[in-house]
Amino acid sequence: MCENSDFDRMMDYSRRAELSRRRFGILSVAAALGAAVPAAVEAQELHAEEVDIRTADGTCDAYFVHPAKGTWPAALVWPDIMGLRPAYKQMARRLADSGYAVLVVNPFYRIKRAPTSPPDPDLDDPKVRAAVMGMATALTAETAATDVKALVPWLDKQAAVNTQRRMVSAGYCFGGPYTIRTAAAFPDRVGAIASFHGAPMVTDKPDSAHLLIRMIKAHALIAIAASDDEAQPEVKNVLRQSFDQAHLSAEIEVYPGTLHGWCPTDSRGYNPEQAERAWSRQLAIFQQGLS
Repeated sequence: MCENSDFDRMMDYSRRAELSRRRFGILSVAAALGAAVPAAVEAQELHAEEVDIRTADGTCDAYFVHPAKGTWPAALVWPDIMGLRPAYKQMARRLADSGYAVLVVNPFYRIKRAPTSPPDPDLDDPKVRAAVMGMATALTAETAATDVKALVPWLDKQAAVNTQRRMVSAGYCFGGPYTIRTAAAFPDRVGAIASFHGAPMVTDKPDSAHLLIRMIKAHALIAIAASDDEAQPEVKNVLRQSFDQAHLSAEIEVYPGTLHGWCPTDSRGYNPEQAERAWSRQLAIFQQGLS
């Protein structure tokens, strides 16, 4: 599932885009805009906890957050290659405040517990790059299936989860394909998925995530970084064809002016305006898939 060539091409392109961006001073402007965007106001009390979930391969550490009262649709969130960290806990709390019981996982639990990357990790640092790439390439379609089969049932056993409503899944960077794998493993359970700068969504391997689209029954948001689209312009077309052939509703869009990783607030490529637009589209797509 995590082919070196796909990740290397995408990350090398993203790093070149970031360097260009730094030359023109745009990153400092983006940081200022990010500081100007207020954190989501939690309109209701939330309950959050660190949890350990048994899988066939070990114990997956994760972060579970939901409104303190009532039952809510489940949301399974797959973080990017830098793993479970404060930025994703913040996003999980924000999604929970919109009315979801949210589980964001450490996909690298077989190797180490979170955090799995240093604070403010720099992909230009050979040691950091080698470490995160090593963890990512150790995962396969089979390990993804193992995790999904443990995580979805765990969610459905939680008192805060309303199992009468369908669940949703979101994924970022290499977590994007995991949303398709989640929906394919539980087609009658997962009603909507959202992938943000997902990679690799389409490969020439027999276990490519896009080949599973015919098995899902979910609404989909596929939010593509402009830098990723420039590097691999055919991906959006293959995804569109796959969703059309499956007769599924899918919003597939390249977000102008964005770099790979534009959604997490701690990313160097963070684009607050486009991240907010993608977030609002996520909420709309999720709402469509709950019934």
